Amino acid sequence: MRLLHVWQMHATPYFAALMGDSRGYDEWARRIAGGEWIGRDVFYQAPLYPYLLGVIYAVAGRHLLLVRIIQAIVGSTSCVLIGYAAARLFSKRAGIVAGVMLALYAPAVFFDGLLQKSVLDVFFVCAALLLIATRIEARSAGRARGTYFSLGLVMGALALTRENALVLIIVVLAWSLVTESQKSEVKSPNSNIRRSPNSKIRNPQSAIRNRKPRIPIAAALFLAGLAVVLAPVVIRNAYVGGGFYITTSQAGPNFYIGNNPKADGTYQSLRFGRGAPEYERQDATELAERALGRSLTPGEVSSYWTDKALDFVTSQPWAWAKLMARKVALLCNATEVLDTESQEAHAEYSLPLRVLGVVGHFGVLVPLAVVGLVVTWPMRGRLWVLYALTGAYAASVVLFYVFARYRYPLVPMLIVFAAVGTTAITTVITEWIAIHRKHGEDENKPVHTVDHLPARGLGGNAWLVASAVAVTAIVCNWPMLSKTLMRAVTAMNLGVALQADGRVTEAIASYDRAIALEPDYAPAYNNLGTALRASGRLTDAAAAYQHALSLREEYPEAHYNLANALTDQGKAAEAADHFRVALQAIPGSADVHNNLGIALMAEGRRDEAIAEFRAAAAADPDAARAHRNLADALASAHRNDEAIAEFHLAAKLAPADGAIRYDLGSLLLELDRTEEAIQEFRVSLTLNPRSAQTHNNLGIGLATQGRMDDAIAEFRAALAIDPQLADARRNLQMALGARR
Repeated sequence: MRLLHVWQMHATPYFAALMGDSRGYDEWARRIAGGEWIGRDVFYQAPLYPYLLGVIYAVAGRHLLLVRIIQAIVGSTSCVLIGYAAARLFSKRAGIVAGVMLALYAPAVFFDGLLQKSVLDVFFVCAALLLIATRIEARSAGRARGTYFSLGLVMGALALTRENALVLIIVVLAWSLVTESQKSEVKSPNSNIRRSPNSKIRNPQSAIRNRKPRIPIAAALFLAGLAVVLAPVVIRNAYVGGGFYITTSQAGPNFYIGNNPKADGTYQSLRFGRGAPEYERQDATELAERALGRSLTPGEVSSYWTDKALDFVTSQPWAWAKLMARKVALLCNATEVLDTESQEAHAEYSLPLRVLGVVGHFGVLVPLAVVGLVVTWPMRGRLWVLYALTGAYAASVVLFYVFARYRYPLVPMLIVFAAVGTTAITTVITEWIAIHRKHGEDENKPVHTVDHLPARGLGGNAWLVASAVAVTAIVCNWPMLSKTLMRAVTAMNLGVALQADGRVTEAIASYDRAIALEPDYAPAYNNLGTALRASGRLTDAAAAYQHALSLREEYPEAHYNLANALTDQGKAAEAADHFRVALQAIPGSADVHNNLGIALMAEGRRDEAIAEFRAAAAADPDAARAHRNLADALASAHRNDEAIAEFHLAAKLAPADGAIRYDLGSLLLELDRTEEAIQEFRVSLTLNPRSAQTHNNLGIGLATQGRMDDAIAEFRAALAIDPQLADARRNLQMALGARR
């Protein structure tokens, strides 16, 4: 099924045009394959999947089809693991049903075909369930203690793919402690030997001394397995970030996204329209540092957002309670809440998704799992760890916000119970048919109802169970989110990916499709504007941005983009107004300050422009562009020493940018610092040898020093590159005349 899905998606635009986190993982993996194994910052996203991807790239190259084939194998292996887990917990029949369920579960096929860590999430969950089942099965025989160490390895790996899986570590640790403590209370074979009334313990003190405290070996083995996996990441994060981070530093921002006055239970970016992975860390850090007025470590940024979320929880408890109820409903709903690309959009090309999606979805899985929970309730003494794992993970999702891939690790846990529920239901149906057949043979016997059937696990309350399952099915399948909107979001995100790959015409078509699906979707118009501007259609681009703003006035990204389009059209005054609106929502943005400075310079408001360029340089001291623009503005104000200092700083920040050296050389030439100017022009030409203007200005400098032959060579080089350059032609004639 997975290979068929991959084969059918291979010819679609979704295969190579990576979007959202998939694009981020791909870029990360390419850096790793290129030798950047340690990295520079504390992990903001779980690292195991991109490192695995990086290993594949390093060994076999960037082969997206190979990656998906490997993931199909991993996903199929997960089906085997969950099958063995259910078989060991319940029966071989339940194991077969569980394996088939995961094999034919449409979202599993969908996720296994994406460049996403979800394939590893479920693999490690299935492996953990098999190890737990192995330990439960072997507990009475006193075997399989080694599974605790293996379980630690698996849970550590899971924590490096799914951050909120850390809560499962607590559950498993508690289970290992409780299991071993219960085992220690089992009586020894000699505990029932009766002593004679006169028998005495000769040395009670020695007996007490010989009772050594029991070491929780199971917990120690589990923690040792965890440490093997997590310790290198903790050490690495401490090395690059100077703090203690078990996996990543994004818990605080994610907690706030899911718990704030404007939250709706799904993902909402901290700044509207900036949900791309490359903005997440930047926006979280900038907003926190601006609020506190100082630079922050990743841990301090996380704490800031956690505190803001807790302020909402404590100050508006009723609003938070309603929000939590909505998140619970979203968690149980059949709709797969999209992150970047939706299952429905892929189903347009994939037969497996179209066919399996009819019944292989969460709205069917949850009711079946409810039946399984009822059936297995008499076994709760040995299965409580499964209940705890399922409940803890569900709570960890609801505590933040609901994404399809965030809740996906719940699927194997529910499938274990759904498999038992399915076998119980088939047993009921089989026995019902058998009774009616028997009744047909003997009409004198009364017809039994479901209440009188053995139903193996359903007991005498089958109708009550059926009613509960029916209510659950209605709740889980109640429409809550627009699938059309999800397809529109997917089309828009595809457009972003296509545009990033330079396929602007295809990107425009994808944006148009998103708008056709959802005409009121402002981000689609905004992104359409960026593509139209990139293709030179400035008027159409400005119209698209204005339409986006008509749908959502508080859209700083659209104001910023419209301002850039207006600047390109020569409408500097209008552009400056929109830049200022953007600054109100994104105060301290280096890009907005810089581009506002450009618009002000075009208006002739030089002093204000200098102030904006300084603000841009202050907001991002490493932005060479801001320092260069500031230098140009200072030079136009004849503040030459300041300008030269800014040019030197810009050149240091961007040593490969020949244009900075050209500007500096031109200023030095105007100041009659000819030798310095010549040096800058020569450096500029090593960086950009095809610059006719640089050859021309170098010729002017050489002619000023009387080096006419060298000057003539430079003027001719300029004309060879650009025969229409009038200045070079005139300078060449003057140099030839002077030489005569």
